[in-house]
Amino acid sequence: MMKQILATLLIMVCLISCDKDNDNISPPVISAPIVKLNATYEVNITEDITYAEGLSHDSWNSANNSVIPLEMDSYVPDNNLQNRPLLMLIHGGAFYGGSKQQDALVNMANYYASRGFVVFSIDYRLRDHTGTIPQEWIDASSDIPPANHEQLFAMYPAHRDAKAALRWIIANADNYHINTDYITVGGGSAGAITSIGLGVSELGDYKDEISLSEDNTLSTTNFSQTYEVQTILDFWGSNVSIEILESIYGYQRFDSNDPALFITHGTEDPTVPFSSAEDLKTICETNEIDFVYYPLEGKGHGPWGATVNGKSLSDLSFDFIVENQNLNVE
Repeated sequence: MMKQILATLLIMVCLISCDKDNDNISPPVISAPIVKLNATYEVNITEDITYAEGLSHDSWNSANNSVIPLEMDSYVPDNNLQNRPLLMLIHGGAFYGGSKQQDALVNMANYYASRGFVVFSIDYRLRDHTGTIPQEWIDASSDIPPANHEQLFAMYPAHRDAKAALRWIIANADNYHINTDYITVGGGSAGAITSIGLGVSELGDYKDEISLSEDNTLSTTNFSQTYEVQTILDFWGSNVSIEILESIYGYQRFDSNDPALFITHGTEDPTVPFSSAEDLKTICETNEIDFVYYPLEGKGHGPWGATVNGKSLSDLSFDFIVENQNLNVE
């Protein structure tokens, strides 16, 4: 019996010693992802991945509704790397139209995936889907820009869906070998507005305002997942969806912890005024948010083919992400 007791004590001492030794072992350091300066990899494209479901009402918040799938396309580099950065693209279309297969976004998705990023291009509910919106949005609509209330209402499900898409990606990041410390979101026009709304607002914004009892499709949106966006690509967008949160709820969301912001905008834009870019520049300066600012002289709305000092918008945004995320470039 004494031998058994001594043996047990020796095992306990060993376990304690081992635990102490393990306490001094630091977790392995994962270096920043490696991306390529030039197109290097073949790109594997998978279309129409369902990332969540959403309600489509006959009219805003009506009892008559149907459940629709929300879909995205993936662009994955054909390599064996286990440490990849993420880019999620959001199409424009004034919250009335547009598609994840918009030519400019398909081109940008291939540009980034061929250099080592995992890219997703998402669809979301548009005006004609009449998604569920918080009652306080309806109550406050007469006091909130834009004057087009239909466009205003469409912003809520668009943002709700974009956040759900990013949460799905986070939930499935291991399957794509995505390093979730390196997240970029971006888009043009309404997609830029939504990207800014997603990256700057808090996790519960555009999500917690509606309960499961009001919209049971929320249960499909991986709402327990969290994320932190590192960089935002704003192609001729604005901060209107953040202004709406301030107007309705009194939230102040811009601060020095916000993601770095890439701003580019045509100076002759008739759709989203160039002053929106100037406002964002001022917000970044005031809140000490890292940013770059490229006014596109004489350009209108959606000048995807524009260049600055001989560089395309994809080249400029790539440089911006690499610098702000300290990616390794080969």
